[in-house]
Amino acid sequence: MAGVSSCMKYSMFIFNFVFWVCGSVILGVSIWIRVSKDAQQDLEIDSSLFAGANLLIAVGSIIMVLGFLGCCGAIKESRCMLLLFFIGLLLILILQITAGILGAVYKSQAEKSLKEALQAAVSSLQSSTEQAKVFQEKFQKFERENKCCGLLNGPEDWGKNFNTGSNKVCECEVNSRSTDLCRVYRSRSVYKTPCGDVILEYIKDHLLIVVGIAFGLAVIEIIGLGFSMSLYCQIQRK
Repeated sequence: MAGVSSCMKYSMFIFNFVFWVCGSVILGVSIWIRVSKDAQQDLEIDSSLFAGANLLIAVGSIIMVLGFLGCCGAIKESRCMLLLFFIGLLLILILQITAGILGAVYKSQAEKSLKEALQAAVSSLQSSTEQAKVFQEKFQKFERENKCCGLLNGPEDWGKNFNTGSNKVCECEVNSRSTDLCRVYRSRSVYKTPCGDVILEYIKDHLLIVVGIAFGLAVIEIIGLGFSMSLYCQIQRK
């Protein structure tokens, strides 16, 4: 009877040990962010971002479990663990492919939803409530950093609040006053690009990074599937 390839066995073990370590790091950091008040203050994380931390906790836990199954399945030559590892990895790969297809199919709807969310935020720029004022202060900082104005329609989005407050809304910095960046509105030089365009461009740029990472993960997952099934078959023939 054919034996189990030591090279494949220990390659599988090392592959999944690295997998397990990555899962442990993700889980540890995400739990620290979720429960540590100091971390939340240092990283400027509020309760609205807890969903992301919870998602990372779930992802880290799944990676740790799969890494454990792969390591133990390889070193102990356990067909049961290897099969569970294969099924788990296959389900993740199927979910990634499904998410990619859904993202492509509903791309226009996602863009429409984002624009609706930006339109809803415009009302906060025109409001005079205390909660709206907090949002406006943060948004003015965003405008200065990204050299943009308003969300969808430029300075018009600020309505009556355009000339209120000690900070002049959307005003171009002296060294940035050019026809490419600025335009005149109500006798003031303001940034011409709506911040909604900046946000959309940011999402598109980083979407390519996400797609690249997803593609790289898919390749690694396919390699893991091949290793685990090959090792499973070798143990079965042993």
